[in-house]
Amino acid sequence: MSLTEILGLVFAAAAGGAINAVAGGGTLLTFPTLLFFGTPSIVANATSTLALMVGTSGSIYGYRQHLYAVRKWLRRFVPVSLLGSVVGSILLTITSAQTFSKLVPFLILFATVLFLAQGIFRKMVHIGTPGEHPPHAIWTAILFQFFVAVYGGYFGAGIGILMLASLGYIGLTNIHEMNALKSILGSLINLVAAVCFIFAGLIHWPKAGAMTMGALIGYYLGAHFSQRIPQQRVRQLITTIGFVLSALTFYQQFVK
Repeated sequence: MSLTEILGLVFAAAAGGAINAVAGGGTLLTFPTLLFFGTPSIVANATSTLALMVGTSGSIYGYRQHLYAVRKWLRRFVPVSLLGSVVGSILLTITSAQTFSKLVPFLILFATVLFLAQGIFRKMVHIGTPGEHPPHAIWTAILFQFFVAVYGGYFGAGIGILMLASLGYIGLTNIHEMNALKSILGSLINLVAAVCFIFAGLIHWPKAGAMTMGALIGYYLGAHFSQRIPQQRVRQLITTIGFVLSALTFYQQFVK
């Protein structure tokens, strides 16, 4: 790799990691960058997944003070996240990534709108006030998390936005705790997918190494500095990122 390619991959992964730590959608930076430097699409997807998965440890460390508060939710969401990721990663190894990626813009737009209007949505479906966790809402979120994990194992762009919307749906209100939970679940989804991709021989290791360094820095800085911003501002930032990502993916899939 040339110095230009190494720097390009490091900076793309750092920016992607920072975005993932706050909201989600970093894959939409890392994946095109790998394509730009001549990486085949399936290999680019697998390499990006591995690099961002390793980098997530920086985000988890940044949110470490919130991990105790979300431990009970991990018991509910971890099993379906692992199972869904296995299904999604197997699908990627036997199908074209372009097939499923057509749904990406709609998924991100739906999740962003749901995240933005979660209070109104909760009242419409009679879930209750924020902080309450009705059983039917929890089971709906668990099922939704399974499909998010399938999508995450397959492609993964925007799974953070999808998970934040789901966590808001069940009544979680502290955005930093939601981000901590999202980071752990996202790392597990990517871990399972990365293991499958490694055994399938789809990883470009030199590029993965360069991107991992950038992702570690980006994830940590994103998690660290987002907690110094008022929660309402973080929510506004997440919504902005969601709408921008949706617009970009609509352009990539249906206009470009």
